[in-house]
Amino acid sequence: MRLIDTAPVRAKRGSRIPLALLLPALLGLVFLVLPLAGLLIRAPWSAMPSELSSPAVWDALRLSLICATSATGVSLVLGVPLAWLLARTEFPGRRVIRALVTLPLVLPPVVGGVALLLALGRNGIVGRWLDSAFGITLPFTTTGVVIAEAFVAMPFLVISVEGALRAADPRYEEAAATLGASRLTAFRRVTLPMIAPGVGAGAVLAWARALGEFGATITFAGNFPGKTQTMPLAVYLAMETDPDTAIALSLVLLAVSIAVLVGLRDRWMSTP
Repeated sequence: MRLIDTAPVRAKRGSRIPLALLLPALLGLVFLVLPLAGLLIRAPWSAMPSELSSPAVWDALRLSLICATSATGVSLVLGVPLAWLLARTEFPGRRVIRALVTLPLVLPPVVGGVALLLALGRNGIVGRWLDSAFGITLPFTTTGVVIAEAFVAMPFLVISVEGALRAADPRYEEAAATLGASRLTAFRRVTLPMIAPGVGAGAVLAWARALGEFGATITFAGNFPGKTQTMPLAVYLAMETDPDTAIALSLVLLAVSIAVLVGLRDRWMSTP
């Protein structure tokens, strides 16, 4: 009896590419690469050391790194349990909650900043109470920068961790529970080590998104040098007075973005 191979047939890598697909693909590649090439070509390489030696540049870089790292920490503390809740439990309205969690991904950042002001500003829903009861003011402060960055960055971590949780086998947690472990212990000793790569990837993505945040930050925290002026805000300000400095700062952010992509290549861009 003759056996028929039903395995899917893949196109050979060396097969001819249809011209109707090749031309738009090349145009898309040029469209994405050309602005980056322009940034590299027009960069003041000879003046780069002096441009990056300015105290204002280092203040913006230091503030960006501190705030992005703090926002990532907030995202980890709040986002990992939220991802577990979405992946491991069933409750009414879960789809609505997931949609709300991912909303900052598609929400214009400026709108997010306005929403933060209405919620946490001095006259906001919660901010008014914080100001009157504890004297805490969040807008236009360094803490406000962290909150704005965490707001836009946390969905990246939640999506990554939820995907890792759904891919992990829940029977290991059930086995730990049968051996007497509580749900918290099973999560800490069994689940968390299994999803560690997903948590790491989500944390890196959240950190990169927080580092590049502009709209929500400038709307909710302002643009005060040494206090709320992060690297993207410094680039925006420098474009009006010193384009060479703006290009130098942009190259720093570009280098960070490339480093993030290289670090995540094996997880997000691997091909069989």
